[in-house]
Amino acid sequence: LDTCPPGAPSAPPGPLTHLSLPDSSEARLQSGADGQSLTGTWTRSSPEHAIILREGVRECLQQQCEQTVRILHAKVAQKSYGNEKRFFCPPPCVYLSGPGWRVKPVQGQAHQAGETGPTVCGYMGLDGASGSAAETQKLNFEEQPDSREFGCAKTLYISDADKRKHFRLVLRLVLRGGQELGTFHSRLIKVISKPSQKKQSLKNTDLCISSGSKVSLFNRLRSQTVSTRYLSVEDGAFVASARQWAAFTLHLADEHCSQGDFPPREGYVRYGSLVQLVCTVTGITLPPMIIRKVAKQCALLDVDEPISQLHKCAFQFPGGPPGGSGNYLCLATEKVVQFQASPCPKEANRALLNDSSCWTIIGTESVEFSFGSSLACAREPVTPVPLISTLELSGGGDVATLELHGENFHAGLKVWFGDVEAETMYRSPRSLVCVVPDVAAFGSDWRWLRAPISVPVSLVRADGLFYPSAFSFTYTPEYSARPGPSGASEPAAADADADADADALLDSIHHEFTRTNFHLFIQT
Repeated sequence: LDTCPPGAPSAPPGPLTHLSLPDSSEARLQSGADGQSLTGTWTRSSPEHAIILREGVRECLQQQCEQTVRILHAKVAQKSYGNEKRFFCPPPCVYLSGPGWRVKPVQGQAHQAGETGPTVCGYMGLDGASGSAAETQKLNFEEQPDSREFGCAKTLYISDADKRKHFRLVLRLVLRGGQELGTFHSRLIKVISKPSQKKQSLKNTDLCISSGSKVSLFNRLRSQTVSTRYLSVEDGAFVASARQWAAFTLHLADEHCSQGDFPPREGYVRYGSLVQLVCTVTGITLPPMIIRKVAKQCALLDVDEPISQLHKCAFQFPGGPPGGSGNYLCLATEKVVQFQASPCPKEANRALLNDSSCWTIIGTESVEFSFGSSLACAREPVTPVPLISTLELSGGGDVATLELHGENFHAGLKVWFGDVEAETMYRSPRSLVCVVPDVAAFGSDWRWLRAPISVPVSLVRADGLFYPSAFSFTYTPEYSARPGPSGASEPAAADADADADADALLDSIHHEFTRTNFHLFIQT
């Protein structure tokens, strides 16, 4: 299997498998002056460094020292004009989670006696901005009941002097004491001048909302910013929060399916569709509802056009009386209740609503960065944090390779299967390839258990920084008649013969793992 890209330096002579690894001198010859691999070369850590790293990785996997940064934001942002400031709504927010945030500070960062509060502070702004105080907002993190730290950038906006069609948010995190933790970027945000009033065409789907995508809902009474409330979930109940907002997966529902059962239905959501909102964090769901377009505080009952970003909409509970007087999702201060609409006297296809049952819908994005910094030798920023999106398995027999697709890859990364380092080739910022380690590397008991073995897939930087992923890798033996070793003699009662039989069994089971494309399964 040739895994080198065209024009890349050739691999070492001879077959490269997980059973015949180049020695450390070979690996060093293939490395750059800074100890990082060159594009298109297979590398691994020196034996001494690998032992240290293995202990560290084992500690990370056992003690769960993971730290996660999650940025949550809207997909679109409305531009400000002149002196007005249209603050991003819902406001971008950041959650810090994971036990690693509660680990004692690194050397030189010890707390002063009696010092309390978060150990990290954040600054958020727009990419490409000059970084002045007016364009960057400080985030004050506060601890939530679920032990996550929460920070929110309430006053960010983009002016009409900025001519970009898209931008990203930039989050800079600094540890108490001044050490730079890293700079994290959001997903791409589209700039719009105002919500589209035209009927959306499926030929231009930039602003349409598809089934299975994430959305946020907010209500703003009399167009006052201070009265904005966001649909959220607290203590297992739906609430209208003035502080935090939740992202919900918007599913096209089916009248004939039980609640919580979402058959795959693709396509863009249209008004008049039966939909279901599911909280992306808690999994709590509202009953199926019919989404209606809103105009002049009326629900339009005969509109079936695609839903667009920042549209006003209402959610009608099905099964109500005919004539437009059904019940709608509504807020009463912080509570989420039902409001009974009344038929419009002049138009039969409209229902009269109150302000509190008119919601604004907007698509949302989130991005998560996970790392374990407790093992890092160097006090360098943890960013760029590599993100794995998919895995692709190739080959079989005595060699199998795994290609990792994602972003933010660099030549200083190695792939690890559990606490076993794999030979790794850096291809590009979006591709890493590694040799799948032999299953025997995970201990001797495997040959007797004859059971699947699952190990987590992670990345480790040269200085020991640990990057976990959501992926695991499973070795599965093929349960078939084992071929006997060639020239095997009649089994004897002697201990020497018993040892030979054990070795033959080992060889036999090894073939079961290797000769049939490994029977490996990738799970997330």
